[in-house]
Amino acid sequence: MGPAAALERTLHDEIPLARAMGVRVAAYDGTTLKLAAPLAPNINHKCTAFGGSLYSLAVLCGWGMVHLKLAEASLHKHIVIQESAIRYLLPVDQDMQAECHLDEDVFGKFLRTLEKHGRARLSLDVVIKRNGQPAVEFSGRYVVHG
Repeated sequence: MGPAAALERTLHDEIPLARAMGVRVAAYDGTTLKLAAPLAPNINHKCTAFGGSLYSLAVLCGWGMVHLKLAEASLHKHIVIQESAIRYLLPVDQDMQAECHLDEDVFGKFLRTLEKHGRARLSLDVVIKRNGQPAVEFSGRYVVHG
C-alpha cells in the first residue's frame, strides 16, 4: 500500500469525521498533499460547503502532511493541532480540495528539534480554492510528541 492510500485508510479508521465527510487523498508527491471531499455530504443551507467541513478538511490536510513526513522518516509520533487561524474568502460551491505544501528545509529543522527535545512544533498553511482562486486560507500549528 502506497503512502497516499495508507494515509486515507488512517484518516478513515482513526478519525471517523474524515470518513463521514468523504475525505480522500487526491495527490501526494513528497512535498505537497492534496485532500479532497465531495460537496454533497458537506453542504450547508446555502448550498455551499459548510464552514466546519472546510475547517476540518484544512486541519486534516496539515495533519496528514505531518503524518506522511514522519512516516517517511520512520517516526511514529502523536500529532495534535495546537492553534489555528482560518479565513473564509469565497463561498465554495463545488467539491472541496485542500492543498498543503511543506518545504524540506523547514521539515529538516523540525526533525532536528524533535530529535533533540522529543517534541516539536510545525506551522503549516493550507489553501482551498474555488475556480482557481483562494476561497479558504488556513494556518495551523501542529505539535508532535511521544
